[in-house]
Amino acid sequence: METKFNVDQQVVYPSQGVGKVTEIFERTFNGAQVLYYKIHIEASDMTVMVPVEKAEDLGIRQIVSAQEAEEALKLLSDDFEPITSDWKLRYQTNLDLLKKGTVKDIATIVRCLYNRSKVKELPILERKLYDSAKKLLEDEISFALGKTAKEIESEIHTRLEPPGAALKIKQVIQQDDDDEDDNLMDDIVDSRNRSSDEDDDDSSVDDDSNDEFDDDF
Repeated sequence: METKFNVDQQVVYPSQGVGKVTEIFERTFNGAQVLYYKIHIEASDMTVMVPVEKAEDLGIRQIVSAQEAEEALKLLSDDFEPITSDWKLRYQTNLDLLKKGTVKDIATIVRCLYNRSKVKELPILERKLYDSAKKLLEDEISFALGKTAKEIESEIHTRLEPPGAALKIKQVIQQDDDDEDDNLMDDIVDSRNRSSDEDDDDSSVDDDSNDEFDDDF
């Protein structure tokens, strides 16, 4: 079976980050030979085993070009649609973007939540989402441009808040602000956990780098 990615190739695993294909191998499952990618995620030192035929469905892709990386950085300082003050809607919208996992989607999350944080402190879940998206953006763009993560972190901050420029915090849709509604936060956590369980059916993650598989696909 022909594979899209090769051993030693850098790839992006949505919501996980940049990784390297360390092995492509077969394993017998239900009497058939199934081909797997073994991917080591750099940032978390985690190993993931993904069936080759499921890789595209999971959004695994190659790292963007330098031009695409520059376009994502530019997007951080572009004009944008008004930001809703409904944190539950905002969180779900950005979570959906994170799952899509394109570099521009990740940049959109970072821009949205950074500017919203200047209006009001983000709820815990959104703060974690912002931190995760920012780290994913730094990692991929640093690989794409051949720069260090620290250099890209500094450039991202400059794009979000250029020296002497007024932050675009006036663009906020005012609604009933439910940032402190714990019940809504619980709903989001439950939804996220269910989504995580579904993702587990498509791939196997092994924090200790042992070869464990979930073949329920």
